[in-house]
Amino acid sequence: MVTNQSGEHLRRVAILDDYQNVALSSADWSAVARRADITVFRDHVEDLDRLVERLLPFEIVVLMRERTPFPRELIERLPNLRCIVTAGMRNRSIDLAAAAERGIVVSGTENVGLTTVEHTWALILALARNIPVEDRGVREGAWQLTIGRSLAGRTLGVIGLGKIGARVAGVAKALDMEVIAWSQNLTEERCREVGVRRVAFADLLRTADVLTVHLVLSDRSRGLIGRDELSMMKPSALLVNTSRAPIVDQAPLREALEQGRIAGAAIDVFDREPLPADDPMRRLPNTVLTPHIGYVTDRNYEVFYGQSVDAVMAYLDGAPIRRLEPV
Repeated sequence: MVTNQSGEHLRRVAILDDYQNVALSSADWSAVARRADITVFRDHVEDLDRLVERLLPFEIVVLMRERTPFPRELIERLPNLRCIVTAGMRNRSIDLAAAAERGIVVSGTENVGLTTVEHTWALILALARNIPVEDRGVREGAWQLTIGRSLAGRTLGVIGLGKIGARVAGVAKALDMEVIAWSQNLTEERCREVGVRRVAFADLLRTADVLTVHLVLSDRSRGLIGRDELSMMKPSALLVNTSRAPIVDQAPLREALEQGRIAGAAIDVFDREPLPADDPMRRLPNTVLTPHIGYVTDRNYEVFYGQSVDAVMAYLDGAPIRRLEPV
């Protein structure tokens, strides 16, 4: 049992996966600290038994997005857990039904919103202009090792034309790219609204010079781009995924990159995160890889951790806010 200087019992709060050691400096946790003992974990634990051992004493757990999944098996082994706070208002890695069955409150936070759009274009431009290769070359004494690719006049294929996909398309049009789009429920009306052309999925794959994915992960989108779909793409095509890893089958993607069946890929999301040190993707020269940082910005962290404080305080006061309920 943890107590304060007055001998009063303190609730226990765990903040998980604080990779950059910024959780406590991104928001004012002082109100929480007066009523609870806060423990910050900077490392990521994947093994279920180790995770249970670590989290067993805690009543409240604060998550940064999907870094640590909370499936039923984990939830049922944490008898002291009463509240989960997650960054964002959607986290498919939490079993909300299992939490509800055990009376566990799950609260979310808002998002800044456009950070993934910015990161998508950072990846597209880095890949098209060979920025990592040229940066490394300059540092090692070389000069002009590659020929970059102009984007004006080329075709951007957007899979998913929601808020993020539409903004990505808007940047492409500003760069004088042609933009085509597809998703299962995409309508002509939506395409007219955004100012892009709707095409069939096969045509999108065959036509796009740059293909970017902006879908929510679901049963329909899981494995959407596999070996057959990759074989339909141009050998010169670039693929960008800042959405969710399972939408693009990782093994066929790696094979296509190794064999030069597509020219390159920029990836921010992976089946296993952190990406294992021996993962073959790390060795592929025709890739730009980032560690799931599409949402990792100063403003987003201020919102995520600031509203996490609000959610923890609301729970401690017996009036939870921004609750996530099972569908």
